[in-house]
Amino acid sequence: MTAANRFRSARRRGVSAGLVMLAACRPPSHAAPSAAEPVWVGTWATSQQLVEPANMPPVPGLSGSTLRQIVHLSLGGRRVRIRFSNVFGDGPLTIAGAIIAPSLGESRIDSTAQRRVTFGGNALVVLAAGRDTLSDVVAFDVAPLANVAITTRFGAVPPALTGHPGSRTTSYIQSGDALAAPLMPAVVSTAHWYVVAGIDVLAEPQSAAVVALGNSITDGRGSGADRQNRWPDELSRRLQADPETRHVAVLNAGIGGNCVLRNCLGPSALARLERDVLRPPGVRWVIVLEGVNDIGQAKSAAQADSVARGLIDAYRQIVQRSHAGGILAYGATILPFGGSFYDAPYREEARAAVNRWIRASGTFDAVLDLDAALRDPAQPTHLATMADGGDHLHPNEAGYRMMAAAIDLRLFRRTR
Repeated sequence: MTAANRFRSARRRGVSAGLVMLAACRPPSHAAPSAAEPVWVGTWATSQQLVEPANMPPVPGLSGSTLRQIVHLSLGGRRVRIRFSNVFGDGPLTIAGAIIAPSLGESRIDSTAQRRVTFGGNALVVLAAGRDTLSDVVAFDVAPLANVAITTRFGAVPPALTGHPGSRTTSYIQSGDALAAPLMPAVVSTAHWYVVAGIDVLAEPQSAAVVALGNSITDGRGSGADRQNRWPDELSRRLQADPETRHVAVLNAGIGGNCVLRNCLGPSALARLERDVLRPPGVRWVIVLEGVNDIGQAKSAAQADSVARGLIDAYRQIVQRSHAGGILAYGATILPFGGSFYDAPYREEARAAVNRWIRASGTFDAVLDLDAALRDPAQPTHLATMADGGDHLHPNEAGYRMMAAAIDLRLFRRTR
């Protein structure tokens, strides 16, 4: 009997799904630690891509400058490590120094609590093109749902930069060395992240992470700037408010304009699955909410039908690869897009076909019917008015809260 069949058999018998799939799929190297042993878990992450020309850092740029970036964590802890990336760089990138500190809003930090970040004991590290690096462990006490500032002083940087354009969060650049400045006095602001890719926390033994794999809807288009209210953020708040799920971190692997089957904006979901889902520490679940851009770019009924069949095959691959890594895969139905620039009868047929398969195939370990949660009952091919961000494709802030509220937290509970 395959691991997936063992899971379904256990689900029919009423056995805890998460525990059975973990036992069936997780390889020995990912075996659960003893009750006294803390574990490394990703507490924040953002998917990396080649930064497009329109999203490059404003003057003065990064070379010879200091960059302060604010990120919103999910789990707390007393030890962290930070990942920096030059994966899409076309030359070496020099980090001349870095610190982490509690954010006090805008470019202000609590300098009394700042901690130096090192790499093999050194303040300076050079990342070769195509590489990333994980910092040394930093003793840094941080609460769940905290905002922290990562400040980086750069030496030379390559012309091609790695980053995440859709940060929905303000970053601050100042020429020269302002690494430890409590307030950066002469900053230029930008709504993008650069080079920083993730933060891990040493957490309680039962802790684990869920990755939200998606496009601009997961990336948070339509959410508030600096408000940290994308639907994965809202899910994180719900998880933290429930004593039975406070051990669960949420990692946002959304890229605006992303596709599943081919490289649109950023690498395709299939191409980045290893880096964004399988590699981060402590991942136990993935939520797959991708495919609307593949369908929306189909130019004919025949092409839309081919895309729908391709998406179904891709979802199967994602589930299989996730299971091989000991990760449960939850499928989210594609949201309505009636009235948007994607709206066409043949595209709606493709969306409906894919959603029928997600609901009925039994391939995913659970189905999150976000289509049902956000559609207009009077016009099921359209977003509900209260959830519509205005372009009839992306939800607004209320819609993101509705998405998070529609997810059953019991899917993330674990009994030890």
